[in-house]
Amino acid sequence: MAIEHDYFGLLESGPDGSIFWSESVDLGDQSVTVDLTAPDQDDVSAAALDVAAAMISSIEDIDMQARNAMVDELDDRTSEVIEYILQQQEQLGEGIEDVLVDISGDVHVDIIRSLQLVSMTILADEHGGSDPFAVLEYALDPDATDEVLLVNLTSDGAVQSVTSAD
Repeated sequence: MAIEHDYFGLLESGPDGSIFWSESVDLGDQSVTVDLTAPDQDDVSAAALDVAAAMISSIEDIDMQARNAMVDELDDRTSEVIEYILQQQEQLGEGIEDVLVDISGDVHVDIIRSLQLVSMTILADEHGGSDPFAVLEYALDPDATDEVLLVNLTSDGAVQSVTSAD
């Protein structure tokens, strides 16, 4: 079986009934991998695909919203955003300034600004559910796959949580 959608085209299911779609989209001067997945195509609605397409089309706005949520977490000294920032500062030491895209004097904010959006994973079967519908993966070093921050979004685009990959 397959699902036809204006944005995604023909989404064919695998032998196990799962669907998967992947594409690279541009965000400024970087390329972001976008994956859409669902373990069972029967759990994917046309509305879910429409929401997914809208999120991909507005990736710049989604990115800004996610970064603002990270900044909001700076007030909580126990947040995973603070833990990630402290880990990066400890690991990079004085060399951290070499990876920052902007130096404003607030190192925590500068690190958030310097994070690269590496990927967006859309869990199409979670539309309208309590689990994340989309997960954005951020890293200061895109090659360090263990050292990332994950921003979980609901299907209405609201930030659900910010966690580390640990």
